[in-house]
Amino acid sequence: MNFIRQNKLSLLWAGCILLLTGLPGNYFPRVVSFWEWISPDKLVHLFMFMVLAFVMMFDRRKQYTGKNKRYVIILVLGFGVFYGALTEILQYYVFVRRHGSIYDFYANTLGIVAGIGLFILLRRKIIKLN
Repeated sequence: MNFIRQNKLSLLWAGCILLLTGLPGNYFPRVVSFWEWISPDKLVHLFMFMVLAFVMMFDRRKQYTGKNKRYVIILVLGFGVFYGALTEILQYYVFVRRHGSIYDFYANTLGIVAGIGLFILLRRKIIKLN
């Protein structure tokens, strides 16, 4: 129960991502080449996973001190990349009318890195203001 309370934002957003990536994809365009990977769909993936990484870092803000900083970053990066891969695998094999894509996975991973970077940048800015 303590885990759920400490990670409620992360768990809520991860559930939203799973719901959105599991919806039938009749109306979503399919990307077929590398040059088409920068599309609204990829930006949505990047944004969803950027928010996920940011809220995961935010949920662990009390742990993000001293030597624990590296541990928290590795934990969020590892889980984020795993979850991004899992959503693509589920789209490919389980979800109806959805297609997993390596380019979506790349966008998911880039979003995780961007979310971690955004958290670190904002935290440094906020600490400097105090």
